[in-house]
Amino acid sequence: METSTWAGVRKRVHSLGAGSPGAEVFGSSWHRFLLDDPLTPAELAELEAHIGVALPGEYREFLLQVGAGGAGPSFGVFPVRRVQGRWRWEGDGADLADLSRLAEPFPVQGPDPERVGELLAERPEEEDFEEIEDFDDAIEAWDERWGSVMFSPDRTVGAIVISHLGCAARQWLIVSGPERGRIWSDNRVDDEDLVPLLDERGEPMTFTRWYLDWLDECESDHQARADLPPHTTPSPA
Repeated sequence: METSTWAGVRKRVHSLGAGSPGAEVFGSSWHRFLLDDPLTPAELAELEAHIGVALPGEYREFLLQVGAGGAGPSFGVFPVRRVQGRWRWEGDGADLADLSRLAEPFPVQGPDPERVGELLAERPEEEDFEEIEDFDDAIEAWDERWGSVMFSPDRTVGAIVISHLGCAARQWLIVSGPERGRIWSDNRVDDEDLVPLLDERGEPMTFTRWYLDWLDECESDHQARADLPPHTTPSPA
């Protein structure tokens, strides 16, 4: 990738945090438009040696030129850091990724839809039990069966959690396999399998597009608020 893709991006992000309008951007109260320092080439090489696979090119350039994490879509890009001599991504749900299996191809196909439908139909309902203890036992047993299907570690090999959207919804960056370099949405908390994140044209969202679209939108929103007369509240979208 041409390094010019990320030229000036770090400065653009920091400038958004310099004025109050940026505080209205979703998730900015968490990341405050701050970025970790970029990785050095030596650190990136050490990281990739640790996980046993080269990261997607667009993301590699981001790590080297913009930052190791911080401000970004939703609650930001999960930072990758060396902690007690070992590299890891940090954030809500980052530990869902098995860093020892990142070289394995990410599976495009998830659980069998028929099996998922059967499990959902079998989910215990509290009103069907006379004793709350019996319901608790039943739902606990069902949760174990559900988790073994929907949250199997095999479902997310070859991918890292890159961002958190709140309420246990997350986004993954695919590292290995045919979807390498693309972002997938994870709404398993709402009983849905992972799906590729698509743009307005229905095209798969790459890491660069995902990040720069967010940045462009933030700058447009920031400018729109800055152009408002004093004491004016923008109309809801």
